[in-house]
Amino acid sequence: MEDIQISTLLLLMFFGFLAAFIDSVVGGGGLISIPALLFSGLSPSAAIATNKLASSMGSLTSTIAFIRSGKVDFKLVSKLFPLIFIGSLLGAWIVNFVSPELLKPMILVLLIAIAIYTFFKKDWGQKSTYHTLTWQKAALFAFAIFAIGFYDGFLGAGTGSFILFAFLMIGFDFLHSAGNAKFLNFGSNLAALIMFIFLDTVNFSYGIPMGISMIAGALAGSKFAIKKGVAYVRVLFIIVTVILIMKNILDYIMGG
Repeated sequence: MEDIQISTLLLLMFFGFLAAFIDSVVGGGGLISIPALLFSGLSPSAAIATNKLASSMGSLTSTIAFIRSGKVDFKLVSKLFPLIFIGSLLGAWIVNFVSPELLKPMILVLLIAIAIYTFFKKDWGQKSTYHTLTWQKAALFAFAIFAIGFYDGFLGAGTGSFILFAFLMIGFDFLHSAGNAKFLNFGSNLAALIMFIFLDTVNFSYGIPMGISMIAGALAGSKFAIKKGVAYVRVLFIIVTVILIMKNILDYIMGG
């Protein structure tokens, strides 16, 4: 700890709060927190692993806030939790053998489709129309949640947005989709974190202080979203999705 500069910790805590404020509702906080961790001098693998520690602390906080406000469908998400947990665990293990670059073209296409669909479908997600799914739709939805969990462990950027979109597709409004998404996102974060701890790539000296600031950011962000309602979550969802698209495009340009 004596080798860590106070200014670095303060910087990480500031960006951790900002990342968690956004991530607590629609995901995408890694766009802020991971670059901050890279700036502190961590390697890319250590930055991603350390971010999982901090973001797990934040996502647990926002999950509790959504549960207390009654925005989480326990009956549904309790069945899905093991699927996203196992999927993320598997993804975090496989990323050690396969380059995550393989998924990036597909992710970019999906993000663009999500942004266009959500932008033009103005009344979508305003009211909850969810009903019990047929077994075919339930099986497809369960597979989608498992695949998103795998993606979170494997690559991760935008996981919260993908989960939220999945719940919108089966009829939940934006606020309940956000609550359900945070519950499951905590599961995928926790699974990936366990694997990263096992692989000894987590920097606890940076991750714990950043995580504490993320607890504060997640609490503030989730309470603000619950107070502002569906319209606020929809706008934030579109903004974060567009930023994710721009980041992916920039990655390709810089890579080229």
